[in-house]
Amino acid sequence: MGLTFPCYSFRMAARAKIAVVTGATRGIGLAIAEQLSQRGFRLILVGRDERLLAKIAARLPNSTAHACDIRNPESVARLGAALRKLRRVDVLINNAGIAGPLQPIATLDFATWCEVVETNLHGTFLVTTAILPLMKKGAVIVNNLSVAARTSFPDMAAYNASKRGLLGFTDTLREEMRERKIRVVALLPGATDTAIWKQFWPNAPRRSMVAPDTVGRLVAEAVTLPLNANVEEIVITPSAGKL
Repeated sequence: MGLTFPCYSFRMAARAKIAVVTGATRGIGLAIAEQLSQRGFRLILVGRDERLLAKIAARLPNSTAHACDIRNPESVARLGAALRKLRRVDVLINNAGIAGPLQPIATLDFATWCEVVETNLHGTFLVTTAILPLMKKGAVIVNNLSVAARTSFPDMAAYNASKRGLLGFTDTLREEMRERKIRVVALLPGATDTAIWKQFWPNAPRRSMVAPDTVGRLVAEAVTLPLNANVEEIVITPSAGKL
């Protein structure tokens, strides 16, 4: 799927800031996209489910869907080529990620390990390096890490390792981008009420969790700060502490 804007949408959003959101079809990614849409951003929604992306793009003003598997260098290269037609990207939200099954290290198979690491760590690297040439002074990159970047959870070795690696990547990227005045934000949400809990904890106390919309609002505020201000980390956890 390529990037095509109806003429009326292009005129309305010609001066709007452009934001790319990966993993935009559900959960935190969708919440961030909705909040940015409310603030007048022109959105490029990225994910693997082409039909669902199209439905979301149809209801969010000035949005375009682009199907992409961030694990695949060729797929990401096609995304980068399409975005070059827009000449700039103001905000990049690296949200796409997977958790993988709960499995102790002793029985964790290499294929599962690779799928999680390739999605969460390699995928973020590929998307970031594809889009960086389009980012200028004042642009913002937000990487969704999860509190797993600093807290280890049993039976989630691949997820923990990928998120800790992503924290190192994010911290390094921030230092390298300071001279270019591109801000880099690490997003570390705790237990958030998304569909992931159906896999791990079907009866989880959802009402005690952070709402995706809350995370979305915080991210939207962070990326719209004036150029002389930056939030380097957003850590948000349930007020009740551990669930």
